[in-house]
Amino acid sequence: MLIFPAIDMFQGKAVRLFKGDYQNMTVYSENPLAVAEDFAAQGAEWIHMVDLEGARDGGMPNLHIVSRIYKATGLSIELGGGIRDMDAISRAVDAGAARVILGTAAVSSPELMEAAAARYPGRIAAGCDLRGGRVAVRGWLEDSGVTADAFFAHMLALGIDTVICTDIARDGAMRGANAALYAELMLRHPGIKLTASGGVSGMEDVRRLRALGLYGAIIGKAYYTGAISLKEAVEAAK
Repeated sequence: MLIFPAIDMFQGKAVRLFKGDYQNMTVYSENPLAVAEDFAAQGAEWIHMVDLEGARDGGMPNLHIVSRIYKATGLSIELGGGIRDMDAISRAVDAGAARVILGTAAVSSPELMEAAAARYPGRIAAGCDLRGGRVAVRGWLEDSGVTADAFFAHMLALGIDTVICTDIARDGAMRGANAALYAELMLRHPGIKLTASGGVSGMEDVRRLRALGLYGAIIGKAYYTGAISLKEAVEAAK
């Protein structure tokens, strides 16, 4: 299993939201590049980056940070947030993103997902952000009405086999990952490479998710608060 330490970007800073609430934001670093350099020093190979401004408003106002981090660290970057057309996907790839995550577009633009998967095979992932069993879109502010099962089945049909699934109720809450949810999704959709996001707060979460056979796990707040050693997590995930 891969560990994806996370940088959520807002106005050029590394921040975390509590349960997706933009009014409940904590700034952890004014220098996302320094954070990424520490990720690399701790043994991470990938970094999960989200442009929170883009996710909420569209566009990618923090794309320059992605480019700087890629050039300085060489880490493989997966990037999401506000990427809603082919031009944005191309710009993300040109900036250094090894994988592009589509969230809102995965629900609203299936034709874009299919075209993107064809143009960038193996480099497109879908973001499945769940609140109350349904997919939330536009920076988690809107309920799409789409269930997780319908979403996963649709992605596979479109040729997308990589999904980052966030349990919004646990994101930033340090309550532990929803292993039961991920186990159920893995059982029902064995063709998906699933990355768990939200609530990973200790080594027991890492070990439990690894035992489920997940593709990856994202670590955010637990890193920033020192609740988990990224180096230990990377080793344990292997």
